[in-house]
Amino acid sequence: MPDFPIPPQRYPIMTRFLHWIVAVMVIATIPIGVIMLQDGLSRPTQDLLFILHKNGGVLIFLLVIMRLAWRAAAPAPAMPSTMPDWQARAAKLVQGTLYALLIVMAVSGYVRVRAGGFPVEALDALGLPDFVPRSEALAERAQSIHATARFPLAALIVLHIGAAMKHLIARDGVFGHIWPPVGR
Repeated sequence: MPDFPIPPQRYPIMTRFLHWIVAVMVIATIPIGVIMLQDGLSRPTQDLLFILHKNGGVLIFLLVIMRLAWRAAAPAPAMPSTMPDWQARAAKLVQGTLYALLIVMAVSGYVRVRAGGFPVEALDALGLPDFVPRSEALAERAQSIHATARFPLAALIVLHIGAAMKHLIARDGVFGHIWPPVGR
């Protein structure tokens, strides 16, 4: 386990902040999405969970778009020279696929809700128009995409967390790129 005599290069604070706020929101949104579909919930509880899930999805989408724009302006620090090339390539593939799946989840969720004729309270409060026509067929297709994409998303989240823990334990400096979320 190599020790670094100087601190490893870090992502800029904005990158770290966006990473961790999206991570917390995604991790919170997953159980909300599972619980909201359970039988036996009171209607007010179920309504609250749907509101949190829908509006959380909109916020996650906006934060992911911000993160991608920011990442284009502030590229990732270099991986340690001790990291095998295949691990660096795998990390980029997993990160890129995570971004893509987060966008697929947000867009398919939005399309499912709007095409199904349901509100997205935060967007409605802003007076934004519906960007999707009312269509049960479209709502069902979007729901199918949303329901299917959750499995590879969950698997990649577990893989990403596992890799982060590996780097934390190995003390190879990679975890220090993104931690702490703010500060030094």
